[in-house]
Amino acid sequence: MPLRCALLNDHQGVATTAADWSPVLDRVELTSFPDHFGTEDELAAALADFDIVVTLRERVPFPASLFARLPRLRLLVASGMRNSAIDLAAARAHGVTVCGTASYSTPPVELTWALILGLARNLVAENTALRTGGPWQSTVGADLHGRRLGVVGLGRIGSQVARIGAAFGMEVAAWSPNLTEERAAEHGVRLAPGLPELLADSDVVTLHLKLGERSRGIIGARELALLKPTAYLVNTSRAALVDHDALLAALNEGRIAGAGLDVFPTEPLPADDPVRTTPRLLATPHLGYVTERTYATYYREAVEDIAAHLDGTPVRVLG
Repeated sequence: MPLRCALLNDHQGVATTAADWSPVLDRVELTSFPDHFGTEDELAAALADFDIVVTLRERVPFPASLFARLPRLRLLVASGMRNSAIDLAAARAHGVTVCGTASYSTPPVELTWALILGLARNLVAENTALRTGGPWQSTVGADLHGRRLGVVGLGRIGSQVARIGAAFGMEVAAWSPNLTEERAAEHGVRLAPGLPELLADSDVVTLHLKLGERSRGIIGARELALLKPTAYLVNTSRAALVDHDALLAALNEGRIAGAGLDVFPTEPLPADDPVRTTPRLLATPHLGYVTERTYATYYREAVEDIAAHLDGTPVRVLG
């Protein structure tokens, strides 16, 4: 009997076509799950008879309690080489090997700038007006050239975002808890004295921090109050970096010009989520990594991970 492999969160139905699965199809039976499971009970029931699971990014938590309910599970493949949603110690304790894949930093960089440009030039409103017979030129765009870009987190993604900001002629500053003047200078940006100063001085603030105890909720009501009324906040990193309710309140009350979000506390968004109707908000359904090249890499290397595991020589093991 072939082993059973679950492909989670295959919303677009591309998991089996983005890569060649033939190297493992004689030993593995694939089942794609297009819908997100909202609770651990639902997930445990769906995966009870599976030996292998392929999960996307950090969409699906795998805590110790879930591993305990999946006695057949032996291999968990996660896209990327870092995943805070998986309890790696619990996986080891339950005899589950966790493997990763390569990932790319450029797609979220590009989406970050799509959101910044969409906000600054009111692209959604103008496109909607044009297509529905609305007014011709109903908004006045914000200039980026000569304005200040504040980058919170100057790692792989943040440093590329900063370079593009400089190419647009923006004055770029950066801050993170461990960022030094020397490292900032290496990327051609100014080190802000602190987060409050960065927020107060910037016309566009974009978040690119890893999520951890120090960064969780780093943008709260107090920090949002430091932003200019004309400023934009963009988050393509992790939803938990921002106090979500405080941000929606700031947008509803017009205390900032707008926000661009690609990440949310609950994904997919519930049908009645206030995000769907909040003004001054440009939102995308977690598209940061959703590109043809990224999917091809994720699933090609997932196939390699599965084949190596079945051959007794696992590769790209996490933890």
